[in-house]
Amino acid sequence: MVNLLALSGSLRAASINSMLLRAVARLAPCDISVSIFTGLGELPLFNPDLQEHLPASILTYHRAVARADALLIASPEYAHGVTGPIKNALDWLVGLEPFAGKFVGVLNTSPRAHHADDALRETLRTMAAVIVEPASICVPLLGAGLDESGIVATPALADAVRACLRALEHAVTSRREPLTPKFPIQ
Repeated sequence: MVNLLALSGSLRAASINSMLLRAVARLAPCDISVSIFTGLGELPLFNPDLQEHLPASILTYHRAVARADALLIASPEYAHGVTGPIKNALDWLVGLEPFAGKFVGVLNTSPRAHHADDALRETLRTMAAVIVEPASICVPLLGAGLDESGIVATPALADAVRACLRALEHAVTSRREPLTPKFPIQ
């Protein structure tokens, strides 16, 4: 079983990004578990002074990230940048040892929102995350008029989401395979 943790960079109740992540969870095959972390709005603003005595919400978040085999992030673009909630959530992961080397898929719901997508990827690379490109796709939902069930019922979108999930699964399971020496050990 591959365990994915999904993060939405939007706190809006009617968020397209959150809707996409709920559809992703519904489309996940039985050997992939997708948990959506809903507590980003409860995280305090990043403050290094809190590192010594982390608030309970941060401890819960850190445990969820540490338990996940990979992350899946869907975040909108505001003023050509990433949202405050996703940036704050990522700031709380800087220096978290289990995050280094973590596989990440980045979902973009608007083809024209490339500034935030680029910025998010740069931040993730700086933090030593491993962006899985086949799991990082644009799912053009802005203006599509689809709800969660519509995403699930649209073959092209459902197929793209399933391929994204399989790409993350492949990255995780490939890393889990034991290393085999190239030459027999004498």
